[in-house]
Amino acid sequence: MIRPLTLAAASFAALSAANAASLDGISMPDAREVNGVRMQLNGIGLRTFSLLGIRIYIAGLYLEHRSNSPDEILSSPSMKLLEIHFLRDVDAEDARKAWQESFEQICKTPCYLDPRDTQQFLAAVPSVHRGDESTLLFTPQGLHITINAKSMGDIRDPHFAELILGTFIGAAPPTPRLKAELLGLRD
Repeated sequence: MIRPLTLAAASFAALSAANAASLDGISMPDAREVNGVRMQLNGIGLRTFSLLGIRIYIAGLYLEHRSNSPDEILSSPSMKLLEIHFLRDVDAEDARKAWQESFEQICKTPCYLDPRDTQQFLAAVPSVHRGDESTLLFTPQGLHITINAKSMGDIRDPHFAELILGTFIGAAPPTPRLKAELLGLRD
């Protein structure tokens, strides 16, 4: 399910640094080009944790065609890019627990995730540190993950990749605010 890349998978180039969205001191360009495909910033959002509102990360969702419909985005064969900038350290155990909880929330019967694939994915989740950047590039073939521009591997199951994006914008996101902001529905 997750394999290291043998070839360079994607090059990310900012197209318009002058036109950027900013949140909590993190700026993201209005557009990105990935493998020759231009994508627009659909929304930028803040992930918080607990009632204390602990700031975890800023995420930006880039799409080939902007949309505020999670179903349309999730079912689209177009490329999608989720760019994440961490605002604090998160150890691997806490990150794995958060992913596991997200999978349990998003994938209820009749949804099915192979437990071996889930365990393999969770085992590969590393600790992250304040200032780290991660990208999740969704394609019709699956998902490519990087941390600090270093390839972390590929998920070759499009269904599993869709569920991962669904943990951000699906029916049970980590916070309703993050989902709304990524969908461009920010107040």
